[in-house]
Amino acid sequence: MRKRFSTCCFKGRIESHSTQNQILQESKQSMENPQSSNGSGTTSESSLPGNIILNHDFSLGLQSWHPNCCDGHVVSAESNYLEGVSTKSGASYAVIQNRKECWQGLEQDITTRVSPGSTYTVSASVSVAGSLQGAAQVLATLKLEYKYSSTNFLFVGRKSVLKDEWEKLEGTFTLETLPDRVVFYLEGPSPGVDLLIDSVVVSSSSNKESEVHVIFFSICCLLLLIVHDCPFFFVLNNSSTVNGTCHTDGDENIILNPQFEDGLNNWSGRGCKIAVHDSMGDGKILPSSGKFFASATERTQNWNGIQQEITGRVQRKLVYEMAAVVRIFGNNVTSANVQATLWVQLPNQREQYIGIANLQASDKDWVQLQGKFLLNSAPAKVVIYFEGPPAGTDILVNSVVVKHAPKLPPSPRPVIENAAYGVNIVQNSNLSDNLNGWFPLGQCTLSVASGSPSLLPPMARDSLGPHAPLSRRYILVKNRTQTWMGPAQMITDKVKLYLTYQVSAWVRIGSSASGAQNVNIALGVDNQWVNGGQVEVGDDRWHEVGGSFRIEKQPSKIMVYIQGPSSGVDLMVAGLQIFPVDRHARFRHLKNETDKIRKRDVILKFSGVDASSLLGTFVYVRQTQNSFPIGSCISRTNIDNEDFVDFFVKNFNWSVFGNELKWYWTESQQGNLNYKDADELLDLCKKYNIDVRGHCIFWEVENTVQPWVRSLNKNDLMTAVQNRLTGLLTRYKGNFKHYDVNNEMLHGSFYQDKLGKDARANMFKTANQLDPSATLFVNDYHVEDGCDTRSSPEKYIQQILDLQEQGAPVGGIGIQGHIDSPVGPVVCSALDKLGILGLPIWFTEVDVSSINEYIRADDLEVMLRETFAHPAVEGIMLWGFWELFMSRDNSHLVDAEGSVNVAGKRYLELKREWLSHAHGHIDDQGEFCFRGFHGAYSVEVTTLANKISKTFVVDKGDSPLVLNIDL
Repeated sequence: MRKRFSTCCFKGRIESHSTQNQILQESKQSMENPQSSNGSGTTSESSLPGNIILNHDFSLGLQSWHPNCCDGHVVSAESNYLEGVSTKSGASYAVIQNRKECWQGLEQDITTRVSPGSTYTVSASVSVAGSLQGAAQVLATLKLEYKYSSTNFLFVGRKSVLKDEWEKLEGTFTLETLPDRVVFYLEGPSPGVDLLIDSVVVSSSSNKESEVHVIFFSICCLLLLIVHDCPFFFVLNNSSTVNGTCHTDGDENIILNPQFEDGLNNWSGRGCKIAVHDSMGDGKILPSSGKFFASATERTQNWNGIQQEITGRVQRKLVYEMAAVVRIFGNNVTSANVQATLWVQLPNQREQYIGIANLQASDKDWVQLQGKFLLNSAPAKVVIYFEGPPAGTDILVNSVVVKHAPKLPPSPRPVIENAAYGVNIVQNSNLSDNLNGWFPLGQCTLSVASGSPSLLPPMARDSLGPHAPLSRRYILVKNRTQTWMGPAQMITDKVKLYLTYQVSAWVRIGSSASGAQNVNIALGVDNQWVNGGQVEVGDDRWHEVGGSFRIEKQPSKIMVYIQGPSSGVDLMVAGLQIFPVDRHARFRHLKNETDKIRKRDVILKFSGVDASSLLGTFVYVRQTQNSFPIGSCISRTNIDNEDFVDFFVKNFNWSVFGNELKWYWTESQQGNLNYKDADELLDLCKKYNIDVRGHCIFWEVENTVQPWVRSLNKNDLMTAVQNRLTGLLTRYKGNFKHYDVNNEMLHGSFYQDKLGKDARANMFKTANQLDPSATLFVNDYHVEDGCDTRSSPEKYIQQILDLQEQGAPVGGIGIQGHIDSPVGPVVCSALDKLGILGLPIWFTEVDVSSINEYIRADDLEVMLRETFAHPAVEGIMLWGFWELFMSRDNSHLVDAEGSVNVAGKRYLELKREWLSHAHGHIDDQGEFCFRGFHGAYSVEVTTLANKISKTFVVDKGDSPLVLNIDL
């Protein structure tokens, strides 16, 4: 094993040269023998010069390797497993068995040993065994995990291998950027086939040179320490890379004794015992770095763990990043969630729990737990601790770093050349060349038939405008034995990064189907599934399916395919369109619609003086506030941060509480009521004249219902529901303009299942009786994006009609709006359908997510413009705007320390665009006319004698508004 150097932190003056000499000596040894595993100067048998794979020949068993959802062991070359066949290395090899899927195999985490920009060569000696006929494919693959986006898979190499014969699998790879985690693995043979691996070499030609540079740089750093007395921090790890910088206070690790070199000093157990080890499990568990690690043992609760108080070392309104190396041990648990949590006690004794990070840790390998946090208020006490696994499972912690997070530069605006807006990238979409370009996915059969619609589906027509008629030819898919089988086409080279694509097609199913069937246009992006749109097809007619997608990381392959109906059900597909959308062309259309819907002609008639004397008098009209409701979600911890409050009250006129009004928050334990948080949020909103939505009285999804409520029998549950309604609506009568009565009824049925089909309607009736002033809403998600058949506009309409038929006073329709890659016509189509009910529609929880701030800004502009331009929509609520206090990553408008990003600036630009200003002169009729947005205005009239100011309001109306202004 290669030597892994510990992190060394030098603070202040070095008192003696002993430490320097020791590190210089280690650096010299590393230069002379970079493969040293124990400082003795001997080369490990399990490593080769330049090879970044640890234990490459399995001479140390499966150390550093991990079987992926299968079993593995190491056998000697002398065993009879491959009788009469010698191995490449002549020593040991790994056998991977009990493989249930082709992707199951053997993997190793190489995150710390690869560098961006370097080209790596892969060579592995592989074989297969077991029950198979002919050759099997063995693949080398990289799994690239990103904290803020989806996991990608990078193909490295493939080899066709015959049973009981060794073959050399080769390939290369280069990483342009370094993901948060890189895993190398071997996979490929069919389920049930054993995978054999003799040796693995992954090397870069630049390794030797970089190692010399590392050592040279390390020596220079130490000389700098001696000569300049400069506090210095460097990390030298087993990837032979180095990072050096002089410390400022913000760069220091605020964790004391971070690698347990001083035993348990500064650490304690949180409801359990802790200990320090240099190894565990009969020497099988060794530190990932340094000499020691700690364990939290004898845990009886999932919140038990190891902790450190960091009071006085953290500051409010600063972002801190945490990185910890963790794993689990014992109690026959092989995988469990490990979480880093912050416990904060405020000066008023109020407690807060802030989740920093969590991941699934295993008992096989060390993993890195990473996250960020920010304190809005000045704390009296702060403790960081690790928790999560079930009782009896130990938490192991190797190292912990918490330091002020560096401010990252904004992502650059994507450069997209030759976008070809509106051009279909699907080959032979009209089937004029029979099935050329298409292939069956799975063992189904494709043929071409005639009789499909000649017009484009409506959502595609809205984007493309006038279009040539379709050919009326369609693909008929028969002999489907799996739901995923259907027509497919490769589109890898036709998709451009960062472009938003609209997806559209006509689909139909065969008459043999029993009941409604889901049909989905899917994309296989490498090994990731992307939803391009879904529809439920339940009768013998053609249905429109529409959606959208965007790819933001370069894939190796993209396949589009149509799937969904049950096995045995025939599928028909016509006129598949996938084309990039011109958002700015859509924006021009929406601006025209907005002027029609959100503006009104205004005539100011001036009186009080002779009209002739006013002729030519200058008038300046300025709108001070648009009356259209644009609000945001806020939480109790947010309002301790004056920067947050300042942005909120200046830029929003409505609000909704994130959690503080939900039943699980106000009564987490039966009879123990907590309205303090909601009261304080409501007081803030009243102070600044901000209207508030009540979210939510009940939540129909079972896993959101607190345990004590789930445990009640029917009669006790009915009583609890009535008490909740009476307590909440009586307390806040007249304070909340809206209530989401029972959240997400399209996606859950807890109360209806427990209390009967009238339960939902009775909630609405009772709420209306207790507070008639509040408008009562239904509220659900994925209604507007075409990607969830459970919440299609048609199903939402039917649910509302059913409630109204039972006497429920449904007053408004809530669409949450947690959306990816929004496309205007798809969103607008849903609004048009829901608009037939005549109820006000609100987007209640909008957020959009993209790592690239320019793309995020474009997505947000799509949602805001579509909302503002649609006559049925009466308000929009963002589901937060401040980093680290939103439910989705990469969706914020303001970073955690208060800087407005590109998306936030776009929001402010739209707010300014939707304010009307006008100026000119009074005409000979004593009038001044303009057209402006609804809202509050001021007018200044400058005469020869003086300047006069008045205020007025422009409300909704079709006819011109005539206002008399007495001068």
